[in-house]
Amino acid sequence: MDPYIINGDTYGDKRGTVAFVNDFSFEGVERFYIIENSPENPIRGWQGHKYDTKYFYCIIGSFEVSYVKIDNWENPSSLLKVQKEILTKGNSRILCIPAGHANAIKSLEPGSRLMSFSTLPLDEVEGDDVRYDVNTWPI
Repeated sequence: MDPYIINGDTYGDKRGTVAFVNDFSFEGVERFYIIENSPENPIRGWQGHKYDTKYFYCIIGSFEVSYVKIDNWENPSSLLKVQKEILTKGNSRILCIPAGHANAIKSLEPGSRLMSFSTLPLDEVEGDDVRYDVNTWPI
């Protein structure tokens, strides 16, 4: 499966604004995290997942999410094609990065927060998470 975007929208009236992604299903989602990178280290990555699918939604600020399809978990090519998506609070969309990919998350503004949904139960994550040096692929 290839990474893809699930588009949402926003609605506003005198009461305020509601952001939504109605086409997102929580089926298979086991847990979630809210990520806020430090100003001193605005890049988190590269982190690969053999079995876990990740969904990312920006709740504050903006992020550049980079990802690659891993060809060899023990010794991946440094020439893998890096793809990128910009997620912002205002665009109300979810990026799905399927199992078999590595990602790097770069905050574009201080205080940005990204919600990450995971499909792998916590008791099954051992052996799934593979970390690579931040300079393995260009961010």
